Amino acid sequence: MKPAKIAVICIAAVAAIGLALVVRAMGSSGKPTAVAVAVEAPPMAKVLVAAKDLEPGKRITDSDLSWKDWPVSEVNPVFITDGSVPVPGAAAASGAADEAKPADDKAEKVKKAAEAAASAATALSNGGAKAAYIGAVVREPILAGEPIVARKIVRAGDSGYMAAYLEPGMRAMAIRVSVETAAGGFILPGDRADVLLTREIKTPGADAARFVTATVMQNVKVLAIDQTTRAADDALAVVGATATLEISGPDAEVLALARSEGDLSLVLRSYADTAGPSGRTAAATRRSEAAAKIVRVYREGQAEAVVVR
Repeated sequence: MKPAKIAVICIAAVAAIGLALVVRAMGSSGKPTAVAVAVEAPPMAKVLVAAKDLEPGKRITDSDLSWKDWPVSEVNPVFITDGSVPVPGAAAASGAADEAKPADDKAEKVKKAAEAAASAATALSNGGAKAAYIGAVVREPILAGEPIVARKIVRAGDSGYMAAYLEPGMRAMAIRVSVETAAGGFILPGDRADVLLTREIKTPGADAARFVTATVMQNVKVLAIDQTTRAADDALAVVGATATLEISGPDAEVLALARSEGDLSLVLRSYADTAGPSGRTAAATRRSEAAAKIVRVYREGQAEAVVVR
């Protein structure tokens, strides 16, 4: 074979190999390339929710509440948060209020910021926002996982707290007490107590009257001492002038009668002795029925008690 033909064949072979490499490179460059894209997670806030179904009249305990992660963009301003993440609705309202104020009101803004920081520090030291709602009473049904809102609960000190805290069918009635007649002040809201009546009995022909004491109510719940419905955690005693008791409607009539007949005293019951019956005693019932049969007759300005049989 002539050298010229050999050279042409070699050049053609090299060209074919080069074309194959170019085609291969083009084909490989057309394949999709995997690219890692970082997706930023939305900011989350902690919202106070019910840990279980809460019925009306339920007094909230620590186990009834829990914190739940909630997207900040979906947090309603009425939700209760731990304050670690600003809520857009609340921030917008605060910003609008700041714009409405004069621009030179910087000192007031600094003061409010300091008060907010102090309030946040106090809340953290006391257990956070959750602790402020322990002891509140449920006003409307709350489902498990549902955010806690002020409309559905009543906190101690709010109007309607006592009515929400009362058990169905029960009544709240106050009686006068003192340090001597309330176990030295050691009877606290939530304790159980007996009610004693001490009255004077006058016997015709006797030189001096005698006093008798009887138990008219037993194992009744103390709702409040004065306006204190929940004693402080470190309180050992609460001294007040009135004690509010939880009793039934018929028992309220018996207690009202006993209150008009003499002096009432509260006797503290042991925690181990609170499982018995609650309410008026048999002796109080008999006295109430006997009093209902007495009619006062007035003759020439003089009152006379007549027993109707």
